[in-house]
Amino acid sequence: MTATVPVLTIDGPSGSGKGTISRAVAQRLGWHYLDSGALYRAVGVAAGWADLDLDDAGALVRCTFDTTIGFDESGDELRVLVNGHDATDELRTETAGAAASAIAAIPEVRAALKDRQRAFRVEPGLVADGRDMGTVIFPDAGWKVFLTASAEERAERRYKQLKHKGVSVTMDGLLREILARDARDANRSVAPLRPAEDAVRIDTTGLGIDAVVERVLALLPARG
Repeated sequence: MTATVPVLTIDGPSGSGKGTISRAVAQRLGWHYLDSGALYRAVGVAAGWADLDLDDAGALVRCTFDTTIGFDESGDELRVLVNGHDATDELRTETAGAAASAIAAIPEVRAALKDRQRAFRVEPGLVADGRDMGTVIFPDAGWKVFLTASAEERAERRYKQLKHKGVSVTMDGLLREILARDARDANRSVAPLRPAEDAVRIDTTGLGIDAVVERVLALLPARG
């Protein structure tokens, strides 16, 4: 049964390092990896590529799009096609992140993606990262982690990441965006960002990737 497949959830705010840590932990365990944020970003990007019908007053009458979401042949990279366009490169932009945060507040979107996320729970195990993995999607997970870090450090991490990619950004702008997203995610009416009651909290401020990975792995029983 699917429920018997072990799951480790790693939740946290934007820039807390959950994606990097989750992927590294999954590789160490030999488990599957769910990047739930990529799914929401894909939906947000899809909405941006949608065919829109507006009335004379400019109000939205209809929004339609055809989207295909899946992983490449290696199983490591998510690819998204929207209305025939490969929108994969847009998934990690700040615009897509903001769209994902807005889309995630819509109950119908969250309900539509719930079963899709749970379908990733297959042998030998799953590491799932996001904002409601331990509270909503996998409340019965055997291990739950909630990563945090100061807003300033999260903004600095994102700044270095984007500058490395040649994206023009400012620290002040990124800090404002992170604080705004924190507020949206924490105060939305559906599945607000919060640690599960039984989650282990790890503050990653000032910690390297390897140190955080080891702390997470230490929570699991001895592995063969």
